[in-house]
Amino acid sequence: MDKKKLYVGNLPWTMNEQGLKDLFSQFGEITEAIIINDRYTNRSKGFGFVTFTNEADAEKAIAEMTEKEIEGRKIIVNVAKPREERSNRDGGFRRDDNRRSF
Repeated sequence: MDKKKLYVGNLPWTMNEQGLKDLFSQFGEITEAIIINDRYTNRSKGFGFVTFTNEADAEKAIAEMTEKEIEGRKIIVNVAKPREERSNRDGGFRRDDNRRSF
């Protein structure tokens, strides 16, 4: 698990990637800061990821930023976990499952 990549949740809807990078750059060099957007509306989903160049800076950021209030919202900061593989067996549907579309 990459301990340099952090999950940042409960972000204000107004937060953009540059704002996220600026917020965390006080703890060390950042290689990437991204906000996750909804694919249909292109609006923020309220979370993102920040990747530091080293683990020590990421640990400092977790210690200092966890539950810090930003624009009235207490943010969540922890080490990002790898995305789990999604299964289609739990009732979801896929367009490529050879069903007729109406």
